[in-house]
Amino acid sequence: MKKNKTAFYLLLVYIIMQLSGLLFAPLLLSFFLSQDGMEEQKAKLLASGWWIFLSMSIATLISIAILRKDKPFLKNLKGKKSSIGASIGWGVIGFFLVLFGQSLAAFIEGMLGISQGSENTKMFVTIAKTAPVAILSIAIFAPILEELIFRRVIFGSLVQTTNFFIAGLVSAIVFALIHFDFTHILLYAVSGFIFAFLYYKTKRILTSIISHMLLNGFVVLIQLNAENIERYQKYLETLSNSQ
Repeated sequence: MKKNKTAFYLLLVYIIMQLSGLLFAPLLLSFFLSQDGMEEQKAKLLASGWWIFLSMSIATLISIAILRKDKPFLKNLKGKKSSIGASIGWGVIGFFLVLFGQSLAAFIEGMLGISQGSENTKMFVTIAKTAPVAILSIAIFAPILEELIFRRVIFGSLVQTTNFFIAGLVSAIVFALIHFDFTHILLYAVSGFIFAFLYYKTKRILTSIISHMLLNGFVVLIQLNAENIERYQKYLETLSNSQ
């Protein structure tokens, strides 16, 4: 019964966090617009960035507080847990597995005529450029919250009464849908399924959190430096052509 209450509270915190933008984002926008000389577009990006940071950081702290009162909640998977060292190692390996999985998903999407590049990712990167504080949420808070909800609560509950593949598939699809980037739903679903595998493999949510953090951090780093990377590639091409 206590585990059900903990899962419910975590879901409630996550839902409130998602809906909090309806109230607090406009308040933040009004605050930034009140600043002298602030352009409307910049004010919108700052308001979005700070809302993302504040809502996710607070939700993460509340979720951790909830888990501190129910420590057995994270020990729901049957079987022996991997050691901390092995779990961290699988977290790093998992990062590369997700990159491979996403590359395969992107190839399939390309075969289906779907354009490359996630609008959801581009939006977050644009916000992060104006409000760098949002990077903390994207790379740290979001992975913690999403792993607790989609892997521990959803996958962890389903795998008790079904099997790994059904639980992994359902949690992966829900994970993909919640990102509201339906064009690239396969990309997110593949990532979600691999995260579920990592959690199931080590029996520690720490593993999928590490992989998720590395993935989000890597994507943000690449996107923020896209122009520099492109210039360097052109420079290499110039050197190659001159030889």
